[in-house]
Amino acid sequence: MTAPAPARARWRPERRAHERGLLSSFDWRRPRIFVGWRAMHVALFAGLVAFGAIPIVWMVRAAISTTTDLVQRPLSLIPEPARWENIPTAWDLLDIGHYLMNTVVLVGGSWVVQLTVSATAGFALAVIRPWYGRFVYGAFLVTLFVPATVTLIALYLTVLDLPLLGIGLTDTPWAVWLPAGANAFTILLVKQFFEEIPRDLFEAAQLDGAGWWTIFWRIVLPMSRPILAVVSLLSIMTAWKEFLWPLIVLTDPATQPLAVALPRLAQATDPAYLIAGMLIASIPPILIFLIFQRSIVRGIGFTGLKG
Repeated sequence: MTAPAPARARWRPERRAHERGLLSSFDWRRPRIFVGWRAMHVALFAGLVAFGAIPIVWMVRAAISTTTDLVQRPLSLIPEPARWENIPTAWDLLDIGHYLMNTVVLVGGSWVVQLTVSATAGFALAVIRPWYGRFVYGAFLVTLFVPATVTLIALYLTVLDLPLLGIGLTDTPWAVWLPAGANAFTILLVKQFFEEIPRDLFEAAQLDGAGWWTIFWRIVLPMSRPILAVVSLLSIMTAWKEFLWPLIVLTDPATQPLAVALPRLAQATDPAYLIAGMLIASIPPILIFLIFQRSIVRGIGFTGLKG
């Protein structure tokens, strides 16, 4: 009796067919092709790193430079002399701590609102599937083609005098938090992810007596951490760099975030200190991405998000 083939021999052909790319294994064994493609990979990787890193490196250089050196040698990447004390001086001079706390409050509230609305709306459209869901889905799709500037006036008038309640939300965090939930892109992104979850899980839970809230809280959310990480990143990054809307609805300088306060302070601030403040404002989102990059990449892979 012939012995069964080893496990590796059995799945190796499938693995090769699955992993095969533009070049076959025979092509990779040819020295000229191997060296050429590897050189192209290295050149592309180095170009992407340089393209993304040079602006950050220059910002660090400008933050620790004197204004004279910044004006005389703007393209140099090495300051002469280096003044690291610019960063703590900018923190105190521009009151970065206060505006940074405002930013954290606004970004945190926007993140909670947008994540809550996206998860619940995506669950309703993908799992519950009410009879009017197709019309709501179509309305969400239509809003993706409407520029944000077109609805800016209507949104401001709504925040200025909230319908049915007759109260104004200007100069309050709610004026920034509530509009963040109306993001059709993240809702459709979550809906697409929820639709990939097998419906057999929902039917089995319903047979055991679970309601929609139990299914949402105990089944859907634990399985949706990758897409929730993607939505969280999009929400945080958008809210952190938002300038126009907080400038309109937060007229009190004491309530403004860093993205609004720094341009306002630029008129009466040394450029080196201003760039040092911009460097401080850039550190938190970079750290967030570096910490959660694995979950973000997994979520993008599950949803098929491209571009």
